[in-house]
Amino acid sequence: MKQKKLGRTDLKVSEIGFGAWAIGGSWGTQKEEDSLAALNRALDLGVNFIDTAAGYGDGRSERIIGKVLKEREEQDRVIVTTKTPPAPGPWPPSPYCRWQDRYSEKYLRENVEERLRNLATDHLDVLLLHTWTRAWNREPKPLEFLKALQKEGKIRYFGISTPEHDQNALVELMKRGWVDAVEVIYNIFEQEPAAELLPVAAENNVGVIARMPFDESALTGKLTEQTRFEEGDFRNKYFMGDRLKRTVKEVEKVQEDIAGSGYTLPQAALKFQLAHPAVSTSIPGMRNVQQVEANLAVSEMPDMPEEMIKLLQKHNWRRAFWYEGR
Repeated sequence: MKQKKLGRTDLKVSEIGFGAWAIGGSWGTQKEEDSLAALNRALDLGVNFIDTAAGYGDGRSERIIGKVLKEREEQDRVIVTTKTPPAPGPWPPSPYCRWQDRYSEKYLRENVEERLRNLATDHLDVLLLHTWTRAWNREPKPLEFLKALQKEGKIRYFGISTPEHDQNALVELMKRGWVDAVEVIYNIFEQEPAAELLPVAAENNVGVIARMPFDESALTGKLTEQTRFEEGDFRNKYFMGDRLKRTVKEVEKVQEDIAGSGYTLPQAALKFQLAHPAVSTSIPGMRNVQQVEANLAVSEMPDMPEEMIKLLQKHNWRRAFWYEGR
């Protein structure tokens, strides 16, 4: 498993990490034995980076990770990123939300203690705020609170997971040195970060955790217009209305372009994400051993050729609000 430096931190992370949302829930039925087997297999194959969050099953994902790392006595080898959500209110935070109401110092301190308990550790490797609004950029006081927690040894490094429809909200914060790492949506369809966010991250030595390589399973090629998700699966909303139909058609175009390349669609999706020099690690969601083995094998493949990268760049899909006319 190849490793990369996470920005200016002293952390070297596996270029493919373990995305742990699904083992917490919200992706349909998930057996704990499958989650445990997937995590253990990933660690056996060289993964040393796991991404989770408080909101992944109300801490369930964190607790499973904590259990595995404690049993394997690997807390020191494995780097875990977790996320603290804002206090109850609009998601994502609106322009009118006050940081005092969503990320007060008292709230952050209490939430960090909960993260520590769930993960069965005395410090967090990387803590991300989950999520943000640019309305707070003029006075990013919550980040000052995280700096205090960093000095106290509760967290090693901190940053922000981007607000989905305004990822560039973090550009100014990166330029001003506020964050050690950011978690970003970047994939074959969502390429807007390549315009400014990723170059700014590279210029300021900010670690980039790239999420959604498969666009919430679309770029695995498994979805069809007839696909139906279990009740409670968040993809019922993500692909609501005509979104599934339109996504399937776009995926077919990508598949046409990679035909004969030697890549499967998931392999191409991961390699495209990893090809950007600013990206430190990709965190595909993994729910079972088969997914783990397939995803991690991609790290052993040669880098994606430049001509293939350019071919896939044309699939940039400006669909932030799923407007008509595509």
